[in-house]
Amino acid sequence: MTNRLAVERVTISGPAGSLEAIVEDPGAAGARYALVCHPHPLYGGTMENKVVTTVARALREAGMPTLRFNFRGVGNSAGVFDAGIGETADADAAACWCAARWPARQPVIAGFSFGAYVALRLVQQRRAAHLITIAPPVVDFDFSGMAAPSCPWLVVQGDADEVVDPQSVITWVNRLEPRPQLIVMPGVGHFFHGRLHELRDAVIDAIRSD
Repeated sequence: MTNRLAVERVTISGPAGSLEAIVEDPGAAGARYALVCHPHPLYGGTMENKVVTTVARALREAGMPTLRFNFRGVGNSAGVFDAGIGETADADAAACWCAARWPARQPVIAGFSFGAYVALRLVQQRRAAHLITIAPPVVDFDFSGMAAPSCPWLVVQGDADEVVDPQSVITWVNRLEPRPQLIVMPGVGHFFHGRLHELRDAVIDAIRSD
């Protein structure tokens, strides 16, 4: 018998007001849940972004419930853009909600682009079972003061990314200790057009190899 996916739209109390979110639960037993952060709010980033939904789907296929949410000022979420600081507080509020919903599970924290920056900021203050950062914008935001977490960490970067400089990401990763797992996808742009299936497979493989 296959598990039936339960989809639920929820409202989370955030530091700047309510946050809209979507919970998708495959109903499988397990020790983890996933929180997925979306790209830059001022450039059209939402929880419906194709990379975000692909990562969330991969994590559900790996057996865990997922929560995607809109940062402050996006969709029906209250507030205004706060350059990653307020958005980290939003992500922490979402993680608190998840911890209450699934108290026996540990979080997998994931993010794409700006969401990768927020995800790494979040794990500076909240223990995670796994961190997944897709195309982290290491030039546009200050990653310098953030420590590499002790949990397993996957970084995925396209080498044809037209938004995030691939070499800057590679150089940054190589300086980290402990060093995360880095997957550089040849010929892949920022939004993984035509290559989302490869991103999905990379996420599933990383989670299952913990």
